Amino acid sequence: MNKFNSIIAIALLAVTFTACKKDNEEPLVIAPPSDGSTLTLNGLLAAEAGNAAGNSVYVDFSADKQTTVDRDSWDLGFYSGSDFKVILNATNGSSVIAVNKTDLNSVTIADFDPNTLKVGQGGGTFALIDDSREANILTKTAISAISANDTENKAYILNRKGGSNTVLANDELYKIRIIRKGTGYTLQYAKVAETTFKTIDITKNTDANFQFASLVKGITVSVEPAKASWDIVWGYSMYWTSAGTEQLPYAFSDLVFINNQGGTSAAQVSTATKTYASFAESDITGLTFSTARDVIGSTWRNTTGTAIGVKTNVFYVVKDGSGNVYKLKFNSFISNDGGTRGKPVIEYKLVKKG
Repeated sequence: MNKFNSIIAIALLAVTFTACKKDNEEPLVIAPPSDGSTLTLNGLLAAEAGNAAGNSVYVDFSADKQTTVDRDSWDLGFYSGSDFKVILNATNGSSVIAVNKTDLNSVTIADFDPNTLKVGQGGGTFALIDDSREANILTKTAISAISANDTENKAYILNRKGGSNTVLANDELYKIRIIRKGTGYTLQYAKVAETTFKTIDITKNTDANFQFASLVKGITVSVEPAKASWDIVWGYSMYWTSAGTEQLPYAFSDLVFINNQGGTSAAQVSTATKTYASFAESDITGLTFSTARDVIGSTWRNTTGTAIGVKTNVFYVVKDGSGNVYKLKFNSFISNDGGTRGKPVIEYKLVKKG
């Protein structure tokens, strides 16, 4: 066979192989969004009962999926977007105060008053926590945005487990400092009494809102599902309450936040306007959707008075990041309404496919 014929043979073989390969490839199948379901959210750790449920529960309506996360399993969340911001674990009631030092090893108990870390149930100030009154949790973080200039990134003292206007013992408090590392972060950390700090490098992941780290374990940990894979999260969290004209930090059970970082929005509907059963796609145009993370918040239940239980006169319409629209109602959450505290029952139905 001459050189020209050899080239032709090889070319034909390549075309044949490519055609066969293409014919044998499995087509990409994208599952349609769920038509709806009823879920009992598992907010309780093993052998746990009560209002301060140990789990946060993330829900993805389109996949009929709930993801439970032990709220004591993490301490800091590192934003994966273009900004360099870090959030505290509000579900553990954590708080921080800044120390005017950049050498973490030189930070000691003498550099702060632990009582200034007390926050929750009316105590402390919003400067100690990520300000829960903001529609976007990144707007006022207790830890300043991480600067490209290392000398501007100060040390902090972290009370990793509070929320009841209490503070951990000094030997359980952590000192932390965060700097940039390329497009990610480096976390320096140690217990306050320790003289040598450790480090954890955190790489941003654009598929997630945040990357998370545990100071106790000294590693990055999985917390939130991918930002395209959850719509709401239920659980215990630092929040706020009103005392007359004053607003105060307060830890709440049974809060519901939407995934506004992932494009979720929601609206509340009064049953005096439209019932849950009759709400249809044609009713969506009359709604004003909000991207505030607490658009649902605590507005779905009563915890005082004679009508303790889920509110039966409201429901919600939730639009996920893919444009799927679901109507959502809460069926029970406490013995007064036939439910179990820590295991709320939700019901949702697809109204419009994205």
